[in-house]
Amino acid sequence: MLQKKEQNGEGSDVTYLPEEHADLDSDRNEANGLNGGHRNGTLDQTDHDDMEPSEALDSTRQKVYVTARGKPIYPRTHRQAAYLESIQKNPVTICLGPAGTGKTFLAIVMACRKLLDGDVDRIILTRPAVEAGESLGFLPGDLNQKVDPYLRPVYDALYECLGMEKVHSMIAARKIEIAPLAYMRGRTLNHAMVVLDEAQNCTLAQLKMFLTRLGRNSFMCLGGDETQVDLNPGKSGLLKAVRILERVSGISVIRFGKEDIVRNAIVERIVAAFEEEESEG
Repeated sequence: MLQKKEQNGEGSDVTYLPEEHADLDSDRNEANGLNGGHRNGTLDQTDHDDMEPSEALDSTRQKVYVTARGKPIYPRTHRQAAYLESIQKNPVTICLGPAGTGKTFLAIVMACRKLLDGDVDRIILTRPAVEAGESLGFLPGDLNQKVDPYLRPVYDALYECLGMEKVHSMIAARKIEIAPLAYMRGRTLNHAMVVLDEAQNCTLAQLKMFLTRLGRNSFMCLGGDETQVDLNPGKSGLLKAVRILERVSGISVIRFGKEDIVRNAIVERIVAAFEEEESEG
């Protein structure tokens, strides 16, 4: 739960959780049924205490959210801080970077914050169902059963932020919508925070379709890792879209590097090893 807002020098809201209220907030969450369910520690930004102090920002003034388990969320690197600020104040934020940098999780944190603060009326989360070729009609089951395997990482992040019961009640109330990218076509998304995950697996035409869904009082965040494309060579439109849109007013591009990886210390070394191999090849 968010405790107070302050204005930074550029006029964007930054929300902090005073340390002395952390236990009280956790108790309140538990009373509201927010603490049940998900225990996936890999998503918890506060579980990475093996980082050197110089790598992490001063957390006492930059906490932006508290999870359903009462864990405070704050940026671990300067680029993460810039990413959070961009989502807060820009209509469109595009984030590029390797796995483990918090692209998806931090976007969903900000989506939950905007919804709970009343800045938007709903959250819309989407990703391309590449493995199914987005031809979901051939798969058995209803829509949820068809797309659940492709959207599971999104559910994981939501459960961490809000708790399983709260997520499902908000889905039932249509406060949260989770759907494959193909189902965005033809819509206008007003008063919403819209997050596109795995954007590197979108073609340029799909990205154009998605971005032009943006309606009144809405925000979009696109995240992708250009080194993990599942499409045929040359089909990904993410880097092309960045080149086209980077200088457009209201669109911010954030680029994470391996030094921004916070998932586990070994992940940074894995990414570095692959980068070295690819550069030699």
